[in-house]
Amino acid sequence: MSKSSILKILFKDKTSNTFIQLFRYGFVGGIAFLVDFVFLYCLTEFVGLPYLVSAAISFILGLVTNYLLSTVWVFNQRVVTNRSKEFIVFSVIGIIGLGFNELIMWFGSSVLPLYYLLSKIISTVFVFFWNFFARKYILFNKTTKQ
Repeated sequence: MSKSSILKILFKDKTSNTFIQLFRYGFVGGIAFLVDFVFLYCLTEFVGLPYLVSAAISFILGLVTNYLLSTVWVFNQRVVTNRSKEFIVFSVIGIIGLGFNELIMWFGSSVLPLYYLLSKIISTVFVFFWNFFARKYILFNKTTKQ
């Protein structure tokens, strides 16, 4: 298999392969994380909001970024045909992830003596896998019935 064929499979072709989707979701998650992280920092350091409030707002902005990129590039098999309902379920999964995010950040920064941005990075790793697998198997899996 040529290098261009591999790149085409990884980046361009529609796929239901979980490993390729996870690979792509890594990019999407990275972009969403950057949106989340930059807004977390700016809202906390420049606007003066408490870090947990900033974390909730920035997480939602990252969620919207993630939804848009995931539905265009990562997942091509939809369970829910109504986009509004799909976004609601996508968001509920994200809100559960937000709960994990807040809990991990609180524990890392209030119970352990970690800087809030380090707590955010730790929470991101866990929440990344929660979001991918929950969305993959609940929303974007052709074997799942509505």
